[in-house]
Amino acid sequence: MTGPEQLPTLPDLVLPRLLDEARELQPDTVALRRRLHAQPEIGLQLPNTQQQILDALDGLPLEVSTGKTSTSVTAVLRGAKPGPAVLLRGDMDALPLQEESGLDFPSEIDGVMHACGHDTHVAMLVSAARLLARHVDEIAGSVVFMFQPGEEGQHGARHMIHEGVLDAAGERVERAFGVHIYPTLPSGRVHTRPGPLMAAVDDFHVRVLGKGGHGSVPEAAVDPIPAAAAMVGALHTMSSRRFAATEPAVLSVTHLEAGTTTNIIPETAFVEGTMRTLSDSARATMRAEVEKVCEGIAAAYGCRVHVDLTPGYPVTANDPHEATRVLDLASTVLGPDNAAPLPEPIMGGEDFSYVLQRVPGAFALLGGCPPDVDPAEAPANHSNRVRHHEDAMAHGVAMHAAYALSTLR
Repeated sequence: MTGPEQLPTLPDLVLPRLLDEARELQPDTVALRRRLHAQPEIGLQLPNTQQQILDALDGLPLEVSTGKTSTSVTAVLRGAKPGPAVLLRGDMDALPLQEESGLDFPSEIDGVMHACGHDTHVAMLVSAARLLARHVDEIAGSVVFMFQPGEEGQHGARHMIHEGVLDAAGERVERAFGVHIYPTLPSGRVHTRPGPLMAAVDDFHVRVLGKGGHGSVPEAAVDPIPAAAAMVGALHTMSSRRFAATEPAVLSVTHLEAGTTTNIIPETAFVEGTMRTLSDSARATMRAEVEKVCEGIAAAYGCRVHVDLTPGYPVTANDPHEATRVLDLASTVLGPDNAAPLPEPIMGGEDFSYVLQRVPGAFALLGGCPPDVDPAEAPANHSNRVRHHEDAMAHGVAMHAAYALSTLR
């Protein structure tokens, strides 16, 4: 006789249907995305965006709450059967850019634009809530939907974690998943990798203090400009000489400022920039070396220096098992051509890292390059000309739903 352990595994009949179901919701997904795109908001306080989310979730079988220190939204879908909780996240905030994308639904707010695709992230997560509500009878556990403001440097995920988003279902979520659209990747394709996916981010701000004077008698002054210029070269050299070639580490000086006119030696000069690393040890080394280099050069030029290091987001590190599972799900739900391992980490930062520090999970990149554009030439996120292919959003909706359903059945 054939025992149960010898029976063939039955195919999953639900997951392959999710993309078709997501496409059925596409008109609503697109409409919400375009409303959000036209009315972008910056930072932790996004009242219009919050209201748009609350309106879109109205009528679904969700337990909805809002943040105290930000305009976050948390929604919990209870499955028909008991079980663990899974978190799905979409960030909400825009960027301070004047839009020049050429879209038919551009930002109506001067100097503010959804240039990083967070409008698509919100729309995808709302539609994922709608889709999963259809499958509530198949869910053994709970799904927590995390609508997060303040990703662009304001540590919004930490605000929501401190206010209890990870325990919103009554117990700590056991898995977490997030998606970020990328207009420089082929539309609809999911990319991720085990371990570090995105970098830790720290900023440095250096004020060089000399003694001002007249440009005709530099010997009577202590010029901070040569010291600042030497720091720029030394900092860039340091980042390529203190780390092995196999240890990714990036330092960029992005702002250099000194003086007011042609014949005055200024008293101060200002240098600042960003550091990106992929491990705690490299992060600590980079921070220490920046201080050492700036203090040594300042002393050599007879100047004083103040170095301020501003910590940013930690490394976004995927659980290896969950990253592999996401690629397997993408292959099943979207097709094998739409699942691709990411060969190398990306040196951008992401505050979903705070969630992944506490919960096993995975973050994935969703290709969103318009089909009439070469991905290699497409304007990237944070460009005021960026455009995201809306058809890709159905893939994101399906992946959110697939991750939750595959975990909670």
